Amino acid sequence: MEIFWHSLLHALEDTAFTIPVLYLAYLLVSYFSHNNNQRYSKILHHTNQAGPVVGAFLGCIPQCGFSSVMSDLYSKKIVSIGTLFAVFIATSDEAIPLMIARPEFILDLLLLIAIKFVYAVFVGYLIDGFVRLVSRKKIKLNDYHDKFDLKNEQIKGESSKNCQCVEENKNIENVEKCLDDDHHCECDCCDCHDENEKKSHKSNHHHEGHNHCCATNIFLDALKHTAIIVAYVFVATLIINLIEGYAGGLEPLKSIFTENVYIQILFAGLIGLIPNCAASVLLVELFMEGVLFFPALVGGLCAGAGVGLIILFTRNYKKVWQNIAITASLYIFAVAGGLLISLFF
Repeated sequence: MEIFWHSLLHALEDTAFTIPVLYLAYLLVSYFSHNNNQRYSKILHHTNQAGPVVGAFLGCIPQCGFSSVMSDLYSKKIVSIGTLFAVFIATSDEAIPLMIARPEFILDLLLLIAIKFVYAVFVGYLIDGFVRLVSRKKIKLNDYHDKFDLKNEQIKGESSKNCQCVEENKNIENVEKCLDDDHHCECDCCDCHDENEKKSHKSNHHHEGHNHCCATNIFLDALKHTAIIVAYVFVATLIINLIEGYAGGLEPLKSIFTENVYIQILFAGLIGLIPNCAASVLLVELFMEGVLFFPALVGGLCAGAGVGLIILFTRNYKKVWQNIAITASLYIFAVAGGLLISLFF
């Protein structure tokens, strides 16, 4: 019983030190990311070629909110699949705030962010280039008017709704998205018949997104996230302390993950796919306790898109096999990234 109380006390102490740092970090994130889906949509819409770079940068920001946003935007054909992968790979969920709270791991954190950013950009452009090469779907300027007229006739014959998306997007790449066979039109409000209805739709959508107090108060929002992560950290720390106390060390955990870095990378990648911030908390705690090697941490966090995968499956529900392929590819790229880093560390 003495070991239990000793482990509990140490878990409370370790967790308490992280609370101020976590709250300040989440307060900053809430300030910049609060209810900005449309803003990110516009940024990525006007920086099409730089999509993977912008996506990787947003993914480096703590929490998995940006991966959720990108999953939604991808389902609407606003961002490319390469941009989606860049965000997923760059996302570290709760790893950054936890490592910030431990100053001795700051250098590891900076290295982790740099590696994940560069790798996310590389994979993003690699996938976009591969998709263009395979599909060869390039609309020529001299074919634009023919396709525009043909698609307009199809839309008029199939629906009485008035959609101005094609007319408003003269950019040839935007027109391609509007002329896609799978999506008749993906503008902000194609279902609105007039400007008043469009405003009403946006107003309703705005209020639906603010149906609780934390949605309009960044301080409460940050406090809520801090409380959730503190709970995860406390539980993970308590379990590790109990194992260390009763077993006389962390050998049981080390035996589970083995001393083989390659097997660790495979296991860590699977843990990272769990759509919950507890996965990133577990990976970081194991790394800071010396159980997990750095390459395995990189591999696990590259696969850790948080709840972004859940949003992908719910928003892009008509293409289940595509979602499964994206998830499998994310795991493969995450493992490949970890194996690559193992050559240097």
